[in-house]
This record gives sequence, C-alpha cells and structure tokens, in this order.
Amino acid sequence: MTKLRLGPIADDKPVRLTVELPAAVHRDLVEYGRLLARESGQAEIVPAKLIAPMLARFMEGDRAFSKARRPRISSAEQDRG
Repeated sequence: MTKLRLGPIADDKPVRLTVELPAAVHRDLVEYGRLLARESGQAEIVPAKLIAPMLARFMEGDRAFSKARRPRISSAEQDRG
C-alpha cells in the first residue's frame, strides 16, 4: 500500500474560510480522505478537514517560501525582544 504524505488529522480550533473547488478536486479530496482514514485507522475524514493540513504541508515543503519568510520572522522576533 502507498504511504500517504499526511498523517492523522489533528483536532484543532479552525478559522472559518470559504473556498470553491472544482468538482474533480473535491472528488480527489473525498478519495484521499477515504484512503487516509483506512491507512490511519481513523473514522471517515471529510474534505474540509484535509485542506488545512495539505496546505500546511505544501507550504512547509516550499523552500522558496521558507527562505523568503525567514528574514521576516527574525525581524518580527527582534521587534518584540
């Protein structure tokens, strides 16, 4: 069986955001949730619960984003200190 990139979905307090997805993306999210639930032993995972962890994982893996963000975070920490 293929190892999915996401692990178990944490139960975290959400911030409401409304998005429109193409039907094909929604179908893929439904399938991904089904496979992830089976792999992790969790109950069915609805697409809305997948979007935030997928986006977070995508941003964590984006080296250009991390590199561009680093100086901003460092200067913000210095401003507080």
